[in-house]
Amino acid sequence: MELWRPALTAALPTMLDHAAVTWRHPAQKARWEVAAASLRGFRATLDAAGFTEICTPKLVGTATESGANVFPVDYFGRPAYLAQSPQFYKQQMVGVFERVYEVGPVFRAEPHDTVRHLAEYRSLDVELGFVRDHRDVLAVLRDVLAGMADAVRGSGAAGRLGIEVPEIPAEIPVLHFADALALVSAPSDEPDLAPEHERALGEWALAEHGSDFVAIEGYPMVKRPFYTHPEPGSGPGGPGAAPGGERWSNSFDLLFRGLELVTGGQRLHRYADYVAALEARGEDPASYVSYLAAFRHGMPPHGGFAIGLERWVARLVGAANVREVTPFPRDLHRLVP
Repeated sequence: MELWRPALTAALPTMLDHAAVTWRHPAQKARWEVAAASLRGFRATLDAAGFTEICTPKLVGTATESGANVFPVDYFGRPAYLAQSPQFYKQQMVGVFERVYEVGPVFRAEPHDTVRHLAEYRSLDVELGFVRDHRDVLAVLRDVLAGMADAVRGSGAAGRLGIEVPEIPAEIPVLHFADALALVSAPSDEPDLAPEHERALGEWALAEHGSDFVAIEGYPMVKRPFYTHPEPGSGPGGPGAAPGGERWSNSFDLLFRGLELVTGGQRLHRYADYVAALEARGEDPASYVSYLAAFRHGMPPHGGFAIGLERWVARLVGAANVREVTPFPRDLHRLVP
């Protein structure tokens, strides 16, 4: 590592193998300063809005999201898992504090070997009660991103890296999923957006709205977890629809410069709706008894979102791979250093 040069020229595997030295380079160090400033802005914005920071378990007894891959752990002779999301816990804590957030690691045992996926990453999670729908959640997300961007702008690291910190629009452009498919000429029955679709939608948002951000709302219920609130009146949905027949959901993905950065939306809040949603997906509600207890005792309409810190920083600094901004990445191949 030639630390005296303006830029590191070593190949990425070499940089990752020798992370203890790599991160001493001023430009590399500044990348984490961008991450640290983002975390300060995230916390400060939410603290000012009356949110309470929480800490939730990373060793759990069940998978958080049905169908997602989890890392199994031998927990004193019985099975446990590394948490792939604080979702269940942050929802339960809405019933206590009404507005909560957490910064912590999440673990995904998904065999992705791409420039955008890690097996362990930092998730910035938010959940809030008494929402009308997912648009209220998106409004809070907009303010959080503005706070993070302001903190990065004021840190000095952005100037040293020569990066352009985006202006967060007063209102983030929103497209319905069905309209997004039409815009990118994808089949109308496509259940998800491909990376090339996300890039095209990012270009559209920049050209039409001058925005680095665009929210895609109304993802198909079949592609969302069981706790997702359906879009009222959007049936009939066919296979994978909500128990009430709705095809679309009150959820969204936020794209930042053509890459999915945030997933969020409105959740179910009535106990009977949870039982119906789980049974509709062939799951036994008895397996979720501790989670469902919160809804048996009453929960407000609520929703939330999660920001991937590494993706945010990579997009800000123009890194081609999230591993470039992760001090000690964990992925399909790497467990050291």
